[in-house]
Amino acid sequence: MGHRETVLARVAEVSRQGQAPAELRLDIRGQTLRVQAAVGQTELTPGDWIRVLRSGNELQLLGKLADTAGPTLARALIQRLPWQHNLGEGLALLARSLSQGLKAQAVPGQLPSAQSMQPLPEAARTALAQVLAALPRAGEVHPGAGRNDDVVAQIRQWLQDSGLFAESRLLRSGTPPPTDLKLALAQVATALLTEQGQPPDTFNRLTPMTSPELLQAPLSFPQNAALSSARPDTEPLTVGQALRLLAGMLNRITSNQLHSQVLATRAGAETGGGPALTLLLELPWLNAQQEPRVAQLRLEYEGEQGERRRRQRVSAGEWRVTLAMELDRAGALQFEVALRTGSVSARVWAEKPSTLRQVNRELPLLRRSLADLGLEVAELETRQGRPRHPETRIEHRLVDTRA
Repeated sequence: MGHRETVLARVAEVSRQGQAPAELRLDIRGQTLRVQAAVGQTELTPGDWIRVLRSGNELQLLGKLADTAGPTLARALIQRLPWQHNLGEGLALLARSLSQGLKAQAVPGQLPSAQSMQPLPEAARTALAQVLAALPRAGEVHPGAGRNDDVVAQIRQWLQDSGLFAESRLLRSGTPPPTDLKLALAQVATALLTEQGQPPDTFNRLTPMTSPELLQAPLSFPQNAALSSARPDTEPLTVGQALRLLAGMLNRITSNQLHSQVLATRAGAETGGGPALTLLLELPWLNAQQEPRVAQLRLEYEGEQGERRRRQRVSAGEWRVTLAMELDRAGALQFEVALRTGSVSARVWAEKPSTLRQVNRELPLLRRSLADLGLEVAELETRQGRPRHPETRIEHRLVDTRA
């Protein structure tokens, strides 16, 4: 931080002793700094953003930023973190219910083996079948197909149907898009409740079904744990279990929505309101055996910051894309791509040595494909294993991430 430079700092801690100036612990550009501050009439609390100026060896407080939606979003996110369910496993269990039906509720005095099966309500079948029919399938997109407009449109549709944009799509169209994952799962839940003669608000009182791997590191994205489908020996669901499963899956999608907004809000505050975007999406797809799997996509954009952007009004920035998925034979794969003003760099992680060798053989094709798109390939790199993602801390009931 140079002389007469103005930066944003986040107040991490405020402590006072008698009439002495307050001691602040500030987070500035990822570093922690303790300072004595006479803040006058300005009331500071942990989580506030302030603008400070360095003058010689002193920091001067220039003012506190207006409250944003960040704390509210963070609290809503924290409330949902313990109640998430794996989308891949959930979709696999629901897909089985299309053919198997649901197990009837237990009757006192009746053995479990004697319980009958009941088909899904027609409205639930229709909503679920539309979602599964729209999922991408293994082998549907081939290497070098990125120049095909139809393929680009199809990928854009998969992203739109992820559920991340459900509410905004509903506001624009007025009717639920039939293949939107979040809205379709909500329709399945409504149909099950209607069949049971229960009002829709009953759904909000259910205890969601959760997944252990999402409890261990709920704010890690992408997840390092494998997001596999349901085991073949899993018992059919009852209506109550299906509703709890749907509640956990919807919480997972909502958590991704809130997490995306928290990260984007935080990035905007740290850069003084500069352009920043973070989207965390989970994209269900079907493998060769038509079993649901999940690919995790992290899409980030950071615009030019500082005096140069304000003076020249440039819109150049950097896009970063991370795609993580677990393939049946190839194992865990993760692609990290960065694009900036016509230059692209990429890194591919593969857990299995055999997969890493295959990826290395395919690198020349990847380089040619990127060059055909008019991009300058700055770097292509392969590594074995899985990358370590930045940890997310929760403090003062707020989300504090270094991602």
